[in-house]
Parts: sequence; structure tokens; C-alpha cells
Amino acid sequence: MSPVSLPGPTRTAVIAIGAATLTLLGALTLVGSGESSASPSPEPKVQDTFDSLGPEVHAAKLSNGRTAHYSDSGNKQGKPVLYIGGTGTSARASHMTDFFRTTREDLDLRLISVERNGFGDTEFDKKLGKADYAEDALEVLDQLGVDDVSVIAISGGGPYAAELAARAPERVSALHLAAALPPYGTKPAYCSMSDDELAATVKDSIRDPRKWWAFPDDSPVKSIPGFADTAYEEGARTYNQRGQQADPAPQVHEQKLYCGRPGPDLAKLDAPVYLYGGKKDTTVPPATLKTWQDELPGKAKVRTYADSGHDVQYRHWDQILVDLAGHSDKTVICRGKHTRVMPAGEADRLLSKGRAALGSCAWKNN
Repeated sequence: MSPVSLPGPTRTAVIAIGAATLTLLGALTLVGSGESSASPSPEPKVQDTFDSLGPEVHAAKLSNGRTAHYSDSGNKQGKPVLYIGGTGTSARASHMTDFFRTTREDLDLRLISVERNGFGDTEFDKKLGKADYAEDALEVLDQLGVDDVSVIAISGGGPYAAELAARAPERVSALHLAAALPPYGTKPAYCSMSDDELAATVKDSIRDPRKWWAFPDDSPVKSIPGFADTAYEEGARTYNQRGQQADPAPQVHEQKLYCGRPGPDLAKLDAPVYLYGGKKDTTVPPATLKTWQDELPGKAKVRTYADSGHDVQYRHWDQILVDLAGHSDKTVICRGKHTRVMPAGEADRLLSKGRAALGSCAWKNN
């Protein structure tokens, strides 16, 4: 009998029971379906190795009785590069270039940095000079089993790079000088100051790394996430690591070493040399590139940048890395949304037509 043929009240009851039954069956079907299709949640992944927090500083006992502090980052079988930071930097200064660490690792570059007299972990000895640093750095390289090495010197690292290149030209496979102060030509203006006078001019800045590492508001480094804080940490380490409480003596000593003339003789240097300068640099002005060129035995490859001041070493660190890896015939450009490393001529054509920009696209994307 069809529910339609039943009396009204009976028919209504039957329909209600049927609807309830369908609802219950539907619920059971949904529950059952959910249980049958559910799969175990994926196992959480935890890495097997630590992420780096930056270069570790090591101590090396030297044959002269001194202890050298150094960092060594990258593949130990990679191409060795001696990184000589600017004045007032420690053995961890190379960490300030880690915003392109992936590129450095992809290019298989190994960065080694030897700390200078009185900075960071290294005790201050007022009797030591630039030649002593070169001697110590070479012995650290010996202990690491490194013979030939490319050298990248930044700012106040320039005079030390020149000293090392003059002392052991046969071990320098390439010399890269970025906004590097030359130990030739006109002396810095402060050279006429007494030690006390010079200490008075630098003491406030080295007590407050935010002042020492201040960049102009329009500096490209402002777009690098965490760069400023990394720089401040580097400054604090340089002047306080041993409890020296921002003693200006090591800084004064180093700056007075920059006053020494004549600089070392580079006549025996047979390695290629690369010079990088920012056209807006007022600390190491573009004219100093010519000063370097006059002292070099061969012709250097010169890269100058209108977009940079005394930050060219960071703004164009991508190009410096490519040059260090042996690809100086290529130029780093951003074309569209992707970074390209192209033959220089082809890159120049794209740049001249406004179809590309110099450097990694990271500069445009941040």
C-alpha cells in the first residue's frame, strides 16, 4: 500500500518516520564516509642538521707566539677567498655579506677572515703593524692547507691586502678591492692629529655601533632584512668582545697605520686585480681608484657604480661574488622577475635599453 492511500494522520506519521530514517541513514553515511577516507596526518619533519648562525671564530696558535682568530665559512674543498674587512671589524665581519650566502655557496666559495690587532677576540699589541697582519694571515692559511687564495678587501682592509700581496704575490690568485683605502697618495686628513685627538673623534662612534655603522637613509643596504642589526652586533663584538669596553686605542692605532707612506711595492704581483667604487662615495672617493691603478703593475678591471656610495661592497656583492668565482666576463642583471648572469656585452645592451637593471632582482624585490 502506498503512503498516499493511507488515511491522513497515518500517512503523515509514515512520511515523518521515513524522513527521519533517511536523515539518520544520511548521517551514518557521512560519518562512515569520513572515517573511511581519513588518512593519517603526515609526520612532522625536523631537520637532521643545524642551520648556521654565522661564521664560527677559531683560534690558531702561531709560530711567533701570537694567537690569531679567524673564521672559515663554506665548503672546505671550495675556492678559498681571504676576506679582509674594513676598519673596526672582527673575524665575523664576513657575516655581513650573508644576505647572498646562497649565491656564495652555489659558486662554491670558501670565505676565510683573519682578525686584526686589538679587535674582537684578538689582544692589542701597539708594536704590531700591517706586515705583522700579513704574516699572521699567511700562517693561518698555511695551517688550513690553503696555498693560492683570492683576496677581497673592503674599505680599510685595502692597506692590509696590499701588504699581503707585496709580501707573497705568488700566493695571490686574484686581488679584489671594494671601496678600498689605498696606502698610497695623499694621506688621510686626520694623520696630523695626535693619538689623543684622534681618540676623541672616534670614541663616541665605537661606543655606539649604531653610529659607527650608520648609512644614509637612501643607502641600498636599508633594503636588506636584518642588515643594520647584524652590523650593530658586529660593531659591539669588535670593540667589546674581550671586555675592552670600547677602548679606542686599537682603532686609533689602525688608523695611524693608514698614514704610513710609501705603501708596499706591488711590482711583483702578477694576479688579476679588480677595483670597485661607488660614485657617491665620500669616505673613499672615486679618485682613489686611479691611485690604486698607478701602483699596480698591470691593468686592473674597474667597476664603478652610480647607485653606490661607501656601500658599493654590499650593493654589488652579487657581482663581486661572480668575479671571485672566475666569471668576470659576465654581469649580474635583473631582467623581468629573474636574476641573470650574462655575457657582459649582452648585459650592457639590455641595460642601455632599460630592459634590465644591475644586480640581483633581490634589490628590486625588497
